[in-house]
Amino acid sequence: MKLQFKQQPYQTDATMAVVRCFEGQGKGFRKEVVGRTVDANALPGMNVKVDEIFSNKRLEIPESDILKNVQALQNEQGLKTVRKLDGYNFTTEMETGTGKTYVYTKTMYELNKHYGWNKFIIMVPSVAIREGVRESLKITADHFQDIYRKKIRFSIYNTKNKSNLINIKSFADTSNIEVIIMNYQAFATTSQESRKIYQKLDSLQSEKPIDIIKRARPILIIDEPQRFGEKAEKIFTDKEFNQLFTLRYSATHKRDFNKIYRLD
Repeated sequence: MKLQFKQQPYQTDATMAVVRCFEGQGKGFRKEVVGRTVDANALPGMNVKVDEIFSNKRLEIPESDILKNVQALQNEQGLKTVRKLDGYNFTTEMETGTGKTYVYTKTMYELNKHYGWNKFIIMVPSVAIREGVRESLKITADHFQDIYRKKIRFSIYNTKNKSNLINIKSFADTSNIEVIIMNYQAFATTSQESRKIYQKLDSLQSEKPIDIIKRARPILIIDEPQRFGEKAEKIFTDKEFNQLFTLRYSATHKRDFNKIYRLD
């Protein structure tokens, strides 16, 4: 039996609030050469292999334009109007049970549709939520396929599973919408497993996972940011992933970074 999903107007409003923050941004993606390797066994003139990655196109519009867009959204909704941006962080407040995961999934599709951005990281505070997000992406795949005529390719970041780790390499290799779902404990604790993100790994041709992620300039989506703590918050605001910008979704934010939508 195929599940049917009804699009709620408020979910579309929350989605388009993010899209409107970047009005004026051109559409496209970046295809960048990151290295060249020589194959001694190849024919002359064909023995140089070009290593390319697909990354999110940089923000072209000035911060002042993004600020004006944010202020317009805040004025429309009666939210507190910021005088300057608190970094490239954008907060959406939604009560539990209103379809938060659906909204940020739809947002990824719309950001791709309007601006061509196609690299995303969903950061969650626990393994249980990570699995819930994966299941949500799975069961809504056909629904969004019907709307946008494409599917998200998503994978779990899990250093204990070699096949999942190799997905990091393919994250930057295609022009598809690519999503990595990552729980905080997988990279920011003192355990040997969590430090692998900063180590050169044979399964990634001696590359560090963090370097591959950074080159793609992903958009970081934080699910329940109030549950991560100060150490994690510093990692996010210091742009450890070289993220283009950060989207935050919760019903109970500890800190409102440029709030652009509230559903009470």
